[in-house]
Amino acid sequence: MSHSKTLGLSDIIGPIMVGPSSSHTAGALRIALMAHELMGRPPKEMRFTLYGSFAHTYRGHGTDRALVAGLLGFRPDDLRIRDSFEIARAQGISFDFHVDSKAKPRHPNTVDVWVRDAAGEVLSVRGESIGGGAARLTRVDGIKVEITGEYSAAIIYQQDMPGVLGFVASTLGDAGINIGNSTILRERKGGLAYNVLEVDSTIPDEVQQVLLKDPRVLRIRFISAFSLPEGAGAATPRYTPEEAQELFPKLDYQDGTSILAHAYTCNISLGRAFLDREELLLAMQGKDMSGTYAYLDRVLQVMRESVKAPLEHGMHTMGGLIGGEAHALMQLCAGDGESHASDKLHQVFSGVFPKAAAYAMAVLETNASMGRIVAAPTAGSAGVLPGVIAALNEAGDFSQEELRDALANAAAIGYIVTRNATVAGAEGGCQAEIGTASAMAASAATQLLGGSPQQCLAAAAIALTNLLGLVCDPVAGLVEEPCQKRNASAAANALVSCELALAGIHSTAFFDETVDALKRVGHSLPFELRETALGGIATCESCLESCRKAPHGS
Repeated sequence: MSHSKTLGLSDIIGPIMVGPSSSHTAGALRIALMAHELMGRPPKEMRFTLYGSFAHTYRGHGTDRALVAGLLGFRPDDLRIRDSFEIARAQGISFDFHVDSKAKPRHPNTVDVWVRDAAGEVLSVRGESIGGGAARLTRVDGIKVEITGEYSAAIIYQQDMPGVLGFVASTLGDAGINIGNSTILRERKGGLAYNVLEVDSTIPDEVQQVLLKDPRVLRIRFISAFSLPEGAGAATPRYTPEEAQELFPKLDYQDGTSILAHAYTCNISLGRAFLDREELLLAMQGKDMSGTYAYLDRVLQVMRESVKAPLEHGMHTMGGLIGGEAHALMQLCAGDGESHASDKLHQVFSGVFPKAAAYAMAVLETNASMGRIVAAPTAGSAGVLPGVIAALNEAGDFSQEELRDALANAAAIGYIVTRNATVAGAEGGCQAEIGTASAMAASAATQLLGGSPQQCLAAAAIALTNLLGLVCDPVAGLVEEPCQKRNASAAANALVSCELALAGIHSTAFFDETVDALKRVGHSLPFELRETALGGIATCESCLESCRKAPHGS
């Protein structure tokens, strides 16, 4: 049961989450949250076995707190994640963690979750965090499954007897519930069978009770699809699902060239062109764009909030490798001090560029202290886009609609890179994360400042070219160092690239070619330089010494 997911705006600008890692924190929480849904009752005892990358840095990434939070039913953006241990203990819930560093699971971010409720009922699942806050369950009670939470799913435990499948299908059909996919697994002929269903809507309790009255149906576990942004579907879409289905292939942009062509054909911005695609994507599900606009407004709010606190004082981060840098840089920008030297510094280090860098660093500090951020496109690169947009907005005072469209513009760039290359450091190095974030911010800035769609793509191409080949070498595997400084540099790079594009300076390579180059370079990078902490800066002796002194260093 597997699908090739059609990427939407919130897959690129999102998730809205508690840091520090979209894979190790938000993805881990999503695994446990799916287990919470399947369990259907409050937990009493939790056990977790961590494998691969999870096993090495789970404390510094807050993976452990996220797993407990997920089983408590918290969403990825819930600030209570930081206090999940204390909340669980206060409720009389026990939990423990085991590390298996010898096993070699299919995916490096793998965890086994075992949970028991007060009545003694037990659930076991195996989950994989697959990047960007997404996750999938591969086993439930020993059954092989492929459940991502993108679709509602039910596991019906039943006797392997004639007529059971027909009874289940007819009962759901009579209730107006459409089955999108079905997989039958059985232990042996005539024994226990597992009917794993994907359905287009929830299965109400009363319908489940009808199924359970049949002695051949032993148990039902259900998980609802993860909801779209709040407000989705509040109004009637402009297109029927059938109309949207017919039109969508024309706007399912393959590359930058195709989205550019649509923008010029319709005389609209690059951001508006991407929103046209988003509208059809939602209409195919019977939803309108109100949820998208509400989501973008919330993204802007969270981005603004993620900048604030670190500018006033240093944050206590999970890994202990950073804290106070954004505040120090803002003091320099403000020219704090009474000396003549301070006046000169303020004259040099003031304006949009240093502020964008300071704001970008602040977001990474918020992220590393388990604050709420927006992955854009990842948590490790979450500071670049808000840093640039916040600094520009202070100087230009743009309307909410202009800022929304700028985010959509950035999403268009991130979408093309995700579709044709990668935004994961583990696959493509830091060029994939920070490089893409810088390209997104460069294009968004160019649109805000009146640039044409072609200039937006030129700015994105320049930004990506400038960071091509950048390795991913996080110290101790944490999203702190050198990630924070690279976010600052990438914000400045985005503004430089925007400036060049607005001056009519073209990129030597077209945007689509730079994306292809990123993909090829990523494949060429050694394993040690792709988010393993086994190469680059991560192996410098001074960095290793900092890790030994930090509370969660390895």
